[in-house]
Amino acid sequence: MTKGGPGDALLSLYDEALPVVYGYLVRRCGGVSLAEDLCAQTFLAAVRAVRGHDDPPLSVPWLIGVARHKLVDHWRAQAREERGLALAEAGAGPDHDDPWDARLDALHARQTLGRLGAHHRAALTLRYLDDLPVAEVATHLDRSLQATEGLLVRARRAFRRAYAAEEDGDD
Repeated sequence: MTKGGPGDALLSLYDEALPVVYGYLVRRCGGVSLAEDLCAQTFLAAVRAVRGHDDPPLSVPWLIGVARHKLVDHWRAQAREERGLALAEAGAGPDHDDPWDARLDALHARQTLGRLGAHHRAALTLRYLDDLPVAEVATHLDRSLQATEGLLVRARRAFRRAYAAEEDGDD
């Protein structure tokens, strides 16, 4: 890498970007070791991009985008594993549309989100934490718009059930 080239630019961006990228990941995946792994994968992917392509747009938002892709890839892999296990489970009971308080405790909500299946967690995180439009969530999850809308409906129901079950267990 030449002085003043993209490699040097990435190195100078590293100190600024590392806490931001790590913070982004740790808030979304809930585990320090997973956030560290995904952060390392993010910066390795950035190095590969700098070495292999035309100059990528080196910036903190670009690195956050790389981190988002790494997190989605992780959730996809986890979902594939869980799908195999889910085949053994019996079908869930009927869904109930119970009213629930919109002001969720953030820690409780994060813990509940962490217990959902990877596909539900990915959809809810991209839609509500990252505030992406449904069409962009569909692109990240490699699904059609209609399939993503259905996934979001099921994910919200699963979140409500898990959240309510935890509240009932706290009493």
